[in-house]
Amino acid sequence: MAEPSILFQRRDLVALDKPEGWLVHPVGTTAPDLLAWAGSQGLGRLRPAHRLDLDTSGVVLFGRTVEATAALGAAFTAGTVEKSYLALVFELPALEGVFDAPLADARRGRPLPAITRFETVEQLGRFALLRLRPETGRKHQLRRHLHSAGHPIVGDREYPMRPFRKVPAFPGRLWLHAARLELPDGLVVESPLPEALRLQLEVLRGPGTEGRPC
Repeated sequence: MAEPSILFQRRDLVALDKPEGWLVHPVGTTAPDLLAWAGSQGLGRLRPAHRLDLDTSGVVLFGRTVEATAALGAAFTAGTVEKSYLALVFELPALEGVFDAPLADARRGRPLPAITRFETVEQLGRFALLRLRPETGRKHQLRRHLHSAGHPIVGDREYPMRPFRKVPAFPGRLWLHAARLELPDGLVVESPLPEALRLQLEVLRGPGTEGRPC
């Protein structure tokens, strides 16, 4: 299993690169978690400002103080943190667009507004590499929006493609990566695409081809 790494740190925050299969913090399972890893690296007591699903990789921000974590959390809640994900989906939904569809929230007992903007980075046969920019932060928002639109994310076992379709060089994981965060103060933190995902893109492009960028 891949190990986390430090992408950026300063006195008030730390940005970690979360591999697929890692939890942000322990929740009583056997999966490894970033907080324990951070402690083993001497980073002190960190507090997560947001979450990524177990199967999603990429940038996660942590506050180093209660005040810093609260400020980061407030920025995420207010929508002033610009989030950018990469996802490989079945078929091509459009070159660009927006999903503006409320999503049910079990805790609140009612649907909540949810907005996801997308643009096509590359067409790869019957797949498309998308850049996703969620403007809200609902549970599984990107996965649910794409599944509802008929373009589920490759490797999503909870919101799968039906009927089942084979995927060339399938990396055995959810094809969703938190690639970039930009904070209101202008700080930009980026995470490189994991090797397993990068190698699959090369297979889908085929030998001697570059794919079809949009």
